Amino acid sequence: MLEKVDLDRKLSKEVFKSTWPNLMDELGMAQRKAKELGIPVMIVFEGWDGAGKGTLMNELIQALDPRGFEVHNVKSDHEPLWPPMRRFFQITPPKGKIGIYNRSWYRRILDGDESDKVLEEITSFESQLAQAGYCIIKLFLHISKKEQRKRLKALEENPATAWRVTKEDWDNHKRYDKIAQTVERMIHQTDKGYAPWTIVESHQKEYATVKIGQSVLEQISSAIKRAEAEKDISPARFSGLGLRKDTRTSILRNLNMGLSLSEDAYRKELKSCQSRLREIQYHLYKLRKPLVIVFEGMDAAGKGGCIKRLTQNLDPRGYQVVPTAAPNDWERAHHYLWRFWNSFPKGGHIGVYDRSWYGRVLVERIEGFCTEPEWRRAFGEINEMEDQWADFGAVIIKFWLHITQEEQLRRFKERQENPLKQWKITEEDWRNRDKWDLYEEAAEEMFMRTSTPNAPWVLVEGNCKRFARIKVLKEVIKMAEAKLKL
Repeated sequence: MLEKVDLDRKLSKEVFKSTWPNLMDELGMAQRKAKELGIPVMIVFEGWDGAGKGTLMNELIQALDPRGFEVHNVKSDHEPLWPPMRRFFQITPPKGKIGIYNRSWYRRILDGDESDKVLEEITSFESQLAQAGYCIIKLFLHISKKEQRKRLKALEENPATAWRVTKEDWDNHKRYDKIAQTVERMIHQTDKGYAPWTIVESHQKEYATVKIGQSVLEQISSAIKRAEAEKDISPARFSGLGLRKDTRTSILRNLNMGLSLSEDAYRKELKSCQSRLREIQYHLYKLRKPLVIVFEGMDAAGKGGCIKRLTQNLDPRGYQVVPTAAPNDWERAHHYLWRFWNSFPKGGHIGVYDRSWYGRVLVERIEGFCTEPEWRRAFGEINEMEDQWADFGAVIIKFWLHITQEEQLRRFKERQENPLKQWKITEEDWRNRDKWDLYEEAAEEMFMRTSTPNAPWVLVEGNCKRFARIKVLKEVIKMAEAKLKL
């Protein structure tokens, strides 16, 4: 998902000046409270060469008591006489202290060792620390290839900083696209509820500074709440500053919602796509490969219409549409993923999910049907489940159907006024409109944390139903053909 991150995010100098001093105060409060509760904190700075790790790290530590943290510069080479993770255990902070890492145990992966063994060692390391009460905060400072080149040249042309740019830096710049693939896999494999990654858009220093500060504050505050709950202490309160929506990773707002398709073009495309889908269904059955198609999106975004056109020409013996509602008592008595394991399509068949296991990080998160640790943990749990399905040979495609608030309101009114469609609109739909920003923010975090090579998210511009339906059909065809090597 790195290519979908909007790197042009900025904060005006006025907003920065009015926000950062207050945020610094709250970071200082959080540090003191973490010390009082004995919470050890680890803050990892990873990112591209030239992304400004040193500068942004310095901005953060200005908000902290220098007696309460230690900065560790991690080199790529490791001690050959000891196991690789030994040196990182040695520099973990004691209770109540903060360890700040300029690069980290992830160097092994970014330097080229992407083996499963390395990933297992890292996840085991972080899991053990998290279970012992450590707050692990991981930041990846993201800049574009063009911006990286600009910064490396500026450093090289300045006599005072030229020594900082090496041949290896330029070699890595040439390999930017390849390294980006490694970064995507690294983040996907190691993004866990107990040690999540935050992507920091780092083209503008002010924006990146505030986002880092807010992310650190948010995660330390969560650790404080957990510790207070365990010790039965009245929770400390943090104001939150109200700028979360200005510094979150923006994806949905950058979609072109004006895309449309004429009726004639739609009819022609529909017939062609449905014919090809029928052929793909036969290939799936022959190869005994399951196909999993997930539909999520805002209310009235058109999920039902897309599913109808998707299945219209398929052999009904080879697919099942699984509508996902609130779990019943029996389902709640099991793990929340239990019912989806049960409905997984067998080899050669198609499972179409009208809403899905992502309710855990959407409606359950927003409506308070699960705790914050539970929905944060769900990102990793869902990724692990989908990876197991993909290893089995399943083709997994996930669609988010998006519409504007204005289009949603128009569709809601249309449903209310049409006796044949009134059953589609409920009081809950109207209540959810009031939480639009919360759902949008949750969805964008969901994309960042669960869009993987094995199970990618496809964002569908849904204001025009005809355009959305054809895009869904074409994406299923394209991805199924690629996975099945047709």
